[in-house]
Amino acid sequence: MTRSGQRHAHSEVHASHRIGWLRAAVLGANDGIVSTASLLVGVAAAGSSRTAIVTAGVAGLVGGAMSMAVGEFISVSAQADTERADIATERRELAADPASELRELAGIYEGRGLDAALATKVAEQMMDHDALAAHRRDELGITELSAARPIQAALSSAASFTVGAAAPLLAAIVVDRSWRVASIAVTALVCLALLGVVSARAGHAPAGRAVARITVLSTVAMAVTALIGVFVGTVT
Repeated sequence: MTRSGQRHAHSEVHASHRIGWLRAAVLGANDGIVSTASLLVGVAAAGSSRTAIVTAGVAGLVGGAMSMAVGEFISVSAQADTERADIATERRELAADPASELRELAGIYEGRGLDAALATKVAEQMMDHDALAAHRRDELGITELSAARPIQAALSSAASFTVGAAAPLLAAIVVDRSWRVASIAVTALVCLALLGVVSARAGHAPAGRAVARITVLSTVAMAVTALIGVFVGTVT
């Protein structure tokens, strides 16, 4: 209560609720930029024609987006299956031996700093309110924020991959042959730096470290691919 007698809402802004889609979106965009740019740099460095480069880029974009969607869906679905199995096991244990489950929950609270008597009292109240929800959250660590969402992850990854891959592909299309490799690399690095800033801001994290990490590692990936492209183009 302030001196004027008015209440002010407690305003803290957290980013944890974004972790599911943010992880998938950043991963998809990063992979779209790096894999497509590396592919284009490698093909261009081999001396291929514009038609061959664009064909490879479009194929990489479409194939990569589909791969990201399928991979995310399968991976997160496996996580969701595991969560459901754990919850089903917990439901059976609560029905079979609620006393042991009460002691287990109390032990968790005691381990977090409550004294034994208070931990037991809190566990009893939580069990009375919603026993399964209490064990799901405090024993299994499954919350609404962390729960697996396969469709959301798949769509986020595919869409962000497509957006990320479009930038280096556009550079490969519009720039003349003599500047093509450099333009693809520069476009990719600029987009990656912007992605690092955006992802850091969305997650309320420092931007400098994110930008440095993403640009340095991506530069190495593109350089390796370019060298391989030059080598293959020379020997074939």
